[in-house]
Parts: sequence; C-alpha cells; structure tokens
Amino acid sequence: MLISVLRVSRMRGIITPQLSTFVKDILDEASIPGLSMGVVRLNKDRSPVVELAAWGKKTEDGDGDDLNPDALFALASCSKAFLVTAVGLLIDDYAHGRNVTPLPENIQTFNWDTKIQHLLPGEWTFPEEWAESMLSLRDAFSHLSGLPRHDYSYRPGDTAGDVVRRLKHLPHAYELREQWMYNNQMFMIGAHIISKLTNASYPSFVQSRIFDPLNMTSSTFSPSAAAQTGRLTQSWTRGSQRVPFWFPDEVAQLFAGAGGIISNADDMTKWLAVLLNEGVDPSTNTTIIPLAAFAEMTAARTIVSGVPAGDLSIMGYGMGWFRMSYRGHDVVWHFGAIPGFSLLVAFLPSDNLGTVLLANMDEKQDDNMRILCRVIDEALALPHDEDSVVQVLKPHAKGETTPDSTHAVEALPLDLEAYAGTYEDPAYGELTLCAPSNISEPCSQILADFAAVDAAQHIPSHLQLFAAWDRVWSSHVRLRHTSGNSFAVTFPHLFPQGYGRNTTPFEFWDSQVSIGRAEFVVENGEVVGFALVTEEQAAAARTKRTEGSLQEIGDAWFRRAE
Repeated sequence: MLISVLRVSRMRGIITPQLSTFVKDILDEASIPGLSMGVVRLNKDRSPVVELAAWGKKTEDGDGDDLNPDALFALASCSKAFLVTAVGLLIDDYAHGRNVTPLPENIQTFNWDTKIQHLLPGEWTFPEEWAESMLSLRDAFSHLSGLPRHDYSYRPGDTAGDVVRRLKHLPHAYELREQWMYNNQMFMIGAHIISKLTNASYPSFVQSRIFDPLNMTSSTFSPSAAAQTGRLTQSWTRGSQRVPFWFPDEVAQLFAGAGGIISNADDMTKWLAVLLNEGVDPSTNTTIIPLAAFAEMTAARTIVSGVPAGDLSIMGYGMGWFRMSYRGHDVVWHFGAIPGFSLLVAFLPSDNLGTVLLANMDEKQDDNMRILCRVIDEALALPHDEDSVVQVLKPHAKGETTPDSTHAVEALPLDLEAYAGTYEDPAYGELTLCAPSNISEPCSQILADFAAVDAAQHIPSHLQLFAAWDRVWSSHVRLRHTSGNSFAVTFPHLFPQGYGRNTTPFEFWDSQVSIGRAEFVVENGEVVGFALVTEEQAAAARTKRTEGSLQEIGDAWFRRAE
C-alpha cells in the first residue's frame, strides 16, 4: 500500500510514481518485506511540508501490502541523536538555573567537556588511567573513548550501573581521542547520567522534553506499549526468517540511550523539521534543541573515513550524527541497525530536505542509502546515476562470513574434548563450551538445539564446540575449528522451533558484528584459556602497543576455571 500526504504547498512532490517504482524495485531486488518513508521540507514561511509513503508488508499474515506510514519501527542507533539532544537540554538547564538537582560538588561548570568521572563520582571506572580521568561527554558521544564495541559484554537484566562497573575490565583499543571507534556503552552511560541529574528516568525526560512538545504521540521507549497499539511492524532477518522484536522491555531500558526509541515515519518528520530549522519547531516556534547544542552535535569532530568515494566526500562524526557531502551537498545522517530492522535518518541543512527510511529487515543499510541518494536527486533536480551510487557503495559492503567459509589447515593439537569446559572473563562472564561428546546438562540441551538447527540448514558436521550465551545479541556461541588452536566464532541466536509461521529451525547472526575468532593457549599439554577477538581492528591496534601476546591483544581473555 502506498499512502502519500502532501501538506499544502507549491513545492513539487518528491514521492512521485517514478520514485515509488524505484523503491519497489529495490524492495523486490533485496527481498525487503516493507519500507516506510517520510520526506519533509520547509516552506518559505518555515511551515513543514511532509510526504509519507509505505510499501510492502507489515505482518506475515497480511496481504503483502499492509504496511502504512503509521507503522512503528525500532529506530536502533538513530536514537543516539535524541540522547545527545537530551544532554544538551540538561546542559542548558544548568546554565539557566532550571536544574532539578545540584551538580556533584567537584563540578563548577557543566558542559560538553565535563569529565564523566566528575559526573559519576565513586562509580566511574575505565580500563586506562589517563582516559579514566580525562574522558569527557564530547569524547564519549563522538566515539573517541578508545573502546571498541564489546557488545557481548552486556546481557539482559543488566543496568547501566553494571555496564559502568565492567568498563575497567574491557580492553581498550586506542588511546583517548586517537581514533574513531563505534561504542554503544557510552550512550548507555549518557542515559544513566541524565537519570542521575534529573531524578527521573531517561525515557521520561525525552518524553517530556522532546516527544510531548513535538506531538510525537506514537514514539515510545516501551516495546510492550508499541505492541499494544497494533501498529508495531513485524521484522525479518536478511534470510527472510521472521524474528521477534529484538528488545524485550528490560533490554530496551538498558539500551534506551544507545538505540531504544520506537517511532514511525510521521513522528520522525516532526523531528526532522526541527533539525532543518536549527532546533526550533517550525509549527509552534518553540525551541526544542538549544542552538548551541544543535551546533555542537551536528558539527563533525573526527574523521570516520578519510578517503572520498565517487559522489561521497570524506566522512566525519559529531555527536550522534555522521556528516558528509553527496555530490557537493551537505548531508547530516545516521543509520540504525538491529536484528530485523534497517533505518536511516538524514537531513540536508543547506538544501531544506529531511528524509527518514524505515525497513523491517536487517542488513539493508546500502539499500536505504541508494534510496536516500535517489530522494536527494529528485528533490534537488540532479540527474540520477544509479550505477555510480552502486559502485560507490560496493567498497563499503563486506562479504558475509559464515561458520563454514573456511577449512582447517593445521590439525587440532589436542582432542576436541580438551578444549571443552568452563572459562571466565571478568567483563564477559562465564562460558561453558560443550564438545559433541558431552551428554550431561546443560550440554545435552545445547547440543540438541544446535543439532536441530544444523540439520534443517544442512550445515556439515565439523570439529565444533558449542555454548549457551544469553546476551542482548545472541543466545549461543559456535566455535568451528579452522587451524591449530584457532577457531572461527559466531554468536548466533537459535530458533530450534522456528518462529512465527515458519516452524523450521534456524539460527541468525549479524554477518558484520556477530563473528570473530578464538585463539586457545596450550601449556604443558593443557588448555589454560583463550583470547576472544571480535574486532580485528582493535586487536591490530593492541598488537602495535604491546608485546602481542594473546592475553594482550584479544577483546577478552577467558581463563579456564579451576
């Protein structure tokens, strides 16, 4: 179903039949079940002109054309800009005496350069001493903390306090401000700071200061509340398997600042209209984002990609926003990606254009970018060259890695059973690896679940170890022998009974961030532990500044439990 709403204006419409055909062709080509779009521009009197459209399906039981622009989607990391905005509002509150609580006694001025250790006295920890004392809000929200993702260190049931306490055990990759490196925990901690300084939850602060003033009545942090509306879209993996909404309420609370908002295209055009108007709601002339905060968050502070590609310039990052130019036009944007969803929010501050793209299938960021480029070309009357856009995106697309994409070169030095057992890391927790010969609990159930999935997916048998791994992004771990003491690692979520109408067992993992390797260390014929590497860039950076032992270069060191 296609619904387009054009509020009264003399502007030429952007969501034309030709654009609709282009979008539908991409959805067919990429097997995307559904996509919702919002486009906003401002009239000369600054009143917003909004177009909304949706294509495809919202539910597996629908007619395949039941998605509407009011359907709710997880925003994932497109939520980060709301967190930065909330901190900017809080900074402005303190500057003008509107604060609810006094600042910690050792802080004289509260701004973007305030050190986090001063905001969380007695609580803040960090793996590197200088960064522990010097890391600021600006550093944290610009992804300049030096910490890699470490996304498998937090788990359902965690609080932000748990995340803070574990930080000291998470190996950093770079020195503070040395290199841009994406990290979600800093935004969890940002939400924690807001709750500390307002005596209220972070979601309630955003509700009262952003959602309510903008009349974003469909937006929420609560998955259960979104589901109760009947407008929450179902979601699918890149393999076209339906999966549940990924964040239960307890996880959504932890992830609120990093990626917890649920919204729709209509509400997001209200947000984009404010961004196009430099923080002022054009419908009410009310300041939503203080101008100083707007300028700070959107200005690129660090280089993400220093090499231009075709029509795309080098890319920078501010706080919660990427910034680049496309064909000479300034674009401020952010992607969102969680299992089942691919999102893109972008605005062109000099060209009076904002766009939101919400897809209910994961790993479709490149397809969203193709659509965004076409929308920009339509709006600015630029000749569209689809081949050029595709060629630009190709270098950024990584090939999918699977557990069966490599073959062992050097034989396993010990029997597979010697590598099984319980291992511990102070940040990542306890992990019990099961060999196929293990028949005791909990291994018997773990092996049965993997056996069901492997039989259904025709995964060949191999030297493998298995574990349950209840984390936000996974339910299990699979280690597949590659060579010597090395194993390829995937962090899948298993669905041994399938999901929804699909009763065939399957597993799902993110092909970019749910993979890694395990390097076991054997001393005197005994396995003493293994290094887990989930980000090769981080491991390479650690290798340069250390002696390069496995204990030093990994994202985690799992010591064998006694």
